[in-house]
Amino acid sequence: MIVRIMGEGQLEVGDSEAAELNALDDRLDAAVEKGDEKAFHAALDALLERVRAVGAPLPPDSLQSSDLIVPRADATMEEVKELLAGGGLIPG
Repeated sequence: MIVRIMGEGQLEVGDSEAAELNALDDRLDAAVEKGDEKAFHAALDALLERVRAVGAPLPPDSLQSSDLIVPRADATMEEVKELLAGGGLIPG
């Protein structure tokens, strides 16, 4: 799957990582729902770190569409809340 980190670029991530990324997405969603700023930043950092750790960067001129879009590291809770409105960042 192709994951875009907003403001950074795209990475190719193996489908085998979907369950772990979904668990991290659930943590992020829970933190936003509770309005817990500290947990929000920890969850967002964990999600971004995992995507970066398991993903292979695509060339900047790649024109592949993204399967998932992850907020940038400095995103606000309100910005992420808007992205989560559809039930999370990661389907499933």
